[in-house]
Amino acid sequence: MRIAVIGAGIVGVTTAFELASDGHEVVVYERQGSVAGATSFAITGLMSPGIVAPWAAPGMPMRLFRSLVGKHSGVRLSPSVNPAVWSWLSQWRRASSREVHFARRAAMQRLALVSQHRFHDIGSKLKLDYEHTRGAMTLLRTAQDVDRMQPAIALMAELGVRHEVIDRETCMAVEPGLNPEAPLAGAIYFRDDQVANCRQYAHLLRTAAQQLGAKFRFHTEVERIVPGAQPQLVLRTKASPDSEPPSILVDGSRHGFAVTQPLQVQADHDSADAVVVCAAMGASSLLAPHGLKLPVLPVHGYSVTAPMRNFEAHPRHGPQSGIFDAKHQVAITRLGSRIRVAGCHEIAGHRTRHDKAAIVTLYRVLEDWFPGVARISHAQAWRGARPMLPDGPPVLGASGIPGVWLNLGHGDHGWALACGSARVVSDLLASRKPDVDTADFGVHRLHQ
Repeated sequence: MRIAVIGAGIVGVTTAFELASDGHEVVVYERQGSVAGATSFAITGLMSPGIVAPWAAPGMPMRLFRSLVGKHSGVRLSPSVNPAVWSWLSQWRRASSREVHFARRAAMQRLALVSQHRFHDIGSKLKLDYEHTRGAMTLLRTAQDVDRMQPAIALMAELGVRHEVIDRETCMAVEPGLNPEAPLAGAIYFRDDQVANCRQYAHLLRTAAQQLGAKFRFHTEVERIVPGAQPQLVLRTKASPDSEPPSILVDGSRHGFAVTQPLQVQADHDSADAVVVCAAMGASSLLAPHGLKLPVLPVHGYSVTAPMRNFEAHPRHGPQSGIFDAKHQVAITRLGSRIRVAGCHEIAGHRTRHDKAAIVTLYRVLEDWFPGVARISHAQAWRGARPMLPDGPPVLGASGIPGVWLNLGHGDHGWALACGSARVVSDLLASRKPDVDTADFGVHRLHQ
């Protein structure tokens, strides 16, 4: 089949690779100038099924509303009069019940396990070379935090997520760079998990997909889908029709990433046997005219990346594995000689302006666990929109619109779920049975 993929974030790139691997003719449309240039750009890279969970959780709604007066909350709500925001929050609050939370959490962790296995299979087969570290750890500051994690620990045991509950002394042995004065009751250690550079991986997999025949058209926005047995795409492009390397490169290519430069603006169109929508932030305008209104909300997250201080002389001063602070929902990872701290969920924030308090929270958590490890004067802050559905899991599979399929709404777990989600959608398109129960990820659940 000829299949159009809309969006070249990590979800779109993995989808293109899987479809091309199955022998399909694949064309990817991306309005940015490169892969992984928006939501996937500066994430932590933490790939740990045990940490994957819906943001809708017991106690989270109250925590969100307390953020209106708190300074260092990991969740933030800006006052809004947008009815779509309040509709989403209402659905999110209902999904925060204990029963719904653990059902969705189980589904997401099953998908994350499939994704982890597929990620390793692809990397081994293609011999991909990207920045990575082994292991992940959820830090628990108090005995109460340990108690609160017991239901999640029991679920991981039930699902077969390999983990160890370790005490403070073992934490310090595994992570000798941790601040010995920080309050720490224990941790959940995932020795088989890892941190991997998402953007590097996306560029490598783009090349692999191209070698299988996939084409990427950058600076090209899909303005409209005309559904049917052979859906039509109405396009607006700012680049030459075939934005393939060698392309005009702009600043950023020094990192080894091909970045195309927009040329003339022109209208265009294309057709396919199927369309897979992976660009969640643009999905509403494409799907709503055909009667499908997905409750996708841009929940913004932040990251700060900085070179590590005296890295060559003291490489063990920073994190050796991926670190997740359970209290603040903040992750700390090492990418080569850099350290990255990311987190905070901002609802209804300004479209472009950074929340300075969120950045301060990230610095504070970093200093709690690894004081002085980063060269803050050289730090770079980033803010990205995480397209999130109110109950947590992404939507995978048929949309109900003729010829249109979905792989979107992964929230802040796109990296951990991307390879598995792509494989599921590819299997469904080929009428194969996926390795997970797709009822947990169907679009119907959002309209029950």
